Amino acid sequence: MKLVKRVLLPMVLSGTALSAPALADAPVSLYAAGSLKQALGEVAQQYQSQSGANVGTKFGPSGLLRKEIESTNQADLFASANLAHPDKLAAAGWGRSVVLFARNQLCAIAQPELSVSTDTLLPVMLDPKVRVGTSTPKADPSGDYAWELFRKADAQQSGAYQTLSDKALKLTGGPDSEPAPKGKNQYGWVMAEKRADLFITYCTNAVLAQKQEPQLQIVQVPSELAVGASYGLVVNKDARPQAWDLAMFILSEQGQSILNRYGFVSPTLR
Repeated sequence: MKLVKRVLLPMVLSGTALSAPALADAPVSLYAAGSLKQALGEVAQQYQSQSGANVGTKFGPSGLLRKEIESTNQADLFASANLAHPDKLAAAGWGRSVVLFARNQLCAIAQPELSVSTDTLLPVMLDPKVRVGTSTPKADPSGDYAWELFRKADAQQSGAYQTLSDKALKLTGGPDSEPAPKGKNQYGWVMAEKRADLFITYCTNAVLAQKQEPQLQIVQVPSELAVGASYGLVVNKDARPQAWDLAMFILSEQGQSILNRYGFVSPTLR
């Protein structure tokens, strides 16, 4: 089995210096998790304005993007909402080191009329009348993290995992999930359409959903159920120097500060 190397700091990329590629070059292709759309979208814009390089972005569920990369080899960089998908690409020889570049946490979004708090989150989720929405496991890491929360719930109340996994509505992140209208936040739209009473997603997604739909509640997950999300970055081993430059910019203090402003925890910032 090929060993996959993972590192925390940008030193693995130290052999590449920031450069200004010719504008005639094709755009650097950045594939990234949908939860990174606003944050990495701004990072890409800043990089373009400072370097003169062009960046093409594609955002979506990390599992589906990873499969697309495997079949088309179109991406120069892949920023995933977990470490498993970039690890798989690295193990197959597509990239080399996988870098942990951001962390996130799960939260719950709740309809305004739902009586719920951090302390009551689990019993409310287990209530047969409450519709619990999630993203789609395997296709979208947010769904995998939700199932990890369900497993933790089982340690608090026997049978909770089975109840929650049976009732969960996989509303986003799958190949057949209905997308939100253009310009709408996926999670804010799902909740505005009343497709769930409560939705488990990243805290960063919850903030964006509430920004679009201010009436929504954001509920912090209790410590005993808390699930952290580790985001991994990998660069195609055959990518042009510009792709490595962009990776360095994402890991730089400026790039990490932008991620931090959108609610991500940046492992390289003190």
